[in-house]
Amino acid sequence: MFNKFSKIILAGGAGLVGQNLVVHLTEKGYGQLVVLDKHRSNLAILQRLWPHIICEYADLSQPGDWQQHFIGADAVVMLQAQIGGNDYQAFLHNNLESTQLILNYIKIHHIPYLIHVSSSVVNSVISDYYSQTKTEQERMVLASGIPCVVLRPTLMFGWFDRKHLGWLSRFMKKIPIFPIPGQGHYLRQPLYVGDFCQIIINCLENCQIGSMYNISGQEHINYIDMIRTIKKTIQARALIIKIPYHLFYILLKVWNLFDRNPPFTAKQLQALVANDEFEVIDWPAIFNVKATPFMQAIDETFNNPLYSKITLEF
Repeated sequence: MFNKFSKIILAGGAGLVGQNLVVHLTEKGYGQLVVLDKHRSNLAILQRLWPHIICEYADLSQPGDWQQHFIGADAVVMLQAQIGGNDYQAFLHNNLESTQLILNYIKIHHIPYLIHVSSSVVNSVISDYYSQTKTEQERMVLASGIPCVVLRPTLMFGWFDRKHLGWLSRFMKKIPIFPIPGQGHYLRQPLYVGDFCQIIINCLENCQIGSMYNISGQEHINYIDMIRTIKKTIQARALIIKIPYHLFYILLKVWNLFDRNPPFTAKQLQALVANDEFEVIDWPAIFNVKATPFMQAIDETFNNPLYSKITLEF
């Protein structure tokens, strides 16, 4: 069991989950936090918000001085992930090679506990670079023999969201027309990152070991209804129009030719329309975390006076 005096390493902690997790851990009094990430501008945002924690630039796929922070650590939360893009090497480096190094350092320094943030895509019908490497990453963690818990969240949203609903909301504000592929009736199970951070904290404080949990949003929502909710919340004026799926796909493929790190790829479009339905477990009871209703979570995401104004970079 860990507490506010424990030294916690957040590997890949300058992204969506990491930024939110630091907020929640800090509010609970955790003071020995070490964030390792290779996104300098997002690390700078984190350091500006929380000057008392350690934020260090680190390419976790390469050996380096960053491993010194593992000395005396009590737990590691493994968050680093390549989510989007078309370059397989990026997925290889950021999802697999980084994991192997982190697991090695955990063993070398005898760190007793690991929380691995996997993904619901390991159960998806879609096979792409992300799902393939996240599946292999999870296998590596389980095969390591390190005492751990594996959490598999679905699509997340919340403060500091640079890609998913955050990107959609910013895009919606900039353009007069917001396109929807097909009819937009695609099942979504969005998970509020604030709830997910409370689950991680519960795992730390109760030292959950040896289990894998599918952490899905408790509410089933159609994609187009989700977009309409965002539009209403941010008071955007964009007109929502439906575009035939095949035309939408072609337009995305063309966009991806000119953008090396697109926020939304043709493969992600295929995943959107696959209508995956992920297991919904009673995680509120398991982790003693109250699920935030979707409408309330959207309001908190886009109307918080401080955190909703901060945008991370890709």
